[in-house]
Amino acid sequence: MRKITEKVETTLKALQEKQASDIITLQLIGITAIADYMVICTGENPPQIKALAENVEAKLKQLGKRPRSMQGLANAKWVLIDCGDVLVNIFDNEYRRFYELEKLWLDAPRIDVTEETLQHQNQAKEVADV
Repeated sequence: MRKITEKVETTLKALQEKQASDIITLQLIGITAIADYMVICTGENPPQIKALAENVEAKLKQLGKRPRSMQGLANAKWVLIDCGDVLVNIFDNEYRRFYELEKLWLDAPRIDVTEETLQHQNQAKEVADV
């Protein structure tokens, strides 16, 4: 498995906490200068999409990492959170199917990150810190 940054890990945990679905993480390093990673996920409805975005923002702030911008929260069909080296896209089902961002980045390696993987990384960090 490819390593992910603390910012990506925190983002993924925040999304999982609020039950985002179809989470995909793309590594964009060496492919584009816009970001190093892109996280794409789906929320079921506007309240969940807002909750997902707000949880990502809150968890990143706890790390001392404030998102540069957050767009789309008003209609909550597609929320983009720009964290500098990480872009987070939270879609509703209709917008996700329409825009198909994953297809625009077919050459980007996908990073398989499950809850088990995140727990394993945390355990490895704890051991390294001892």
